[in-house]
Amino acid sequence: MARQLDEQMAARFPVGQRLRVLDVGMGQGTQALRLARAGHQVTGLEQDATMVAVAREALAGEPEGIRERMRIIEGDGRDTGVHFLPGSFDVVLCHGVLMYVEEPDPLLAGLARMLAHGGLLSLLVRNADALAMRPGLSGDWPAALGAFDTVSYTNRLGLDVRADRLKTLTATLTGIAAPLHAWYGVRVFTDTAADGAQLPADVETLLAAEERAGRTDPYRGVAALLHLCGVRG
Repeated sequence: MARQLDEQMAARFPVGQRLRVLDVGMGQGTQALRLARAGHQVTGLEQDATMVAVAREALAGEPEGIRERMRIIEGDGRDTGVHFLPGSFDVVLCHGVLMYVEEPDPLLAGLARMLAHGGLLSLLVRNADALAMRPGLSGDWPAALGAFDTVSYTNRLGLDVRADRLKTLTATLTGIAAPLHAWYGVRVFTDTAADGAQLPADVETLLAAEERAGRTDPYRGVAALLHLCGVRG
């Protein structure tokens, strides 16, 4: 997904431009730190105090220049208007968050308002159109049959969460003036790998296969996750 995001950023902004990035639901800060290391001005917003502590610890170990380019705020992604002025960012990330939000439309509208004209909104969501793939490939036929007609599922943490359909999100992005510009599949071949599975020796070939599948029909349509990129009009 990082490669996909970099591709979209490079296509929209001049090389070397220091972008203003907001990472909503940044978790432990993996993506936010990566972008700060690349020279961008990054703000991470996260409501989980444990994740905030992990991110701050990681940031503390970075060189001073990177620490100065990144700030971390503890808060809810639905309250972006409390923390920031409209149009404050060139790029807004919201990765792995929508599945925990029962009504995503207000959150997405708030994120779009944070974008400057021409800014990039990057979403990573669970693919509701492929919920039957994981149980089906695992041989859990009752669960596979039940997954066709729902957007609800139980994740690997044991939490009951929700998925999104590409068609629905496409309409939503149009409605909030950040229409879909590009989309990718994520975890096309590797979704059934066990948690903590050891990486293969030839991990670059694995990544190349995943990246190719993530931009190629029909493979991307059955990916576990979808990476959607909208552009603020």
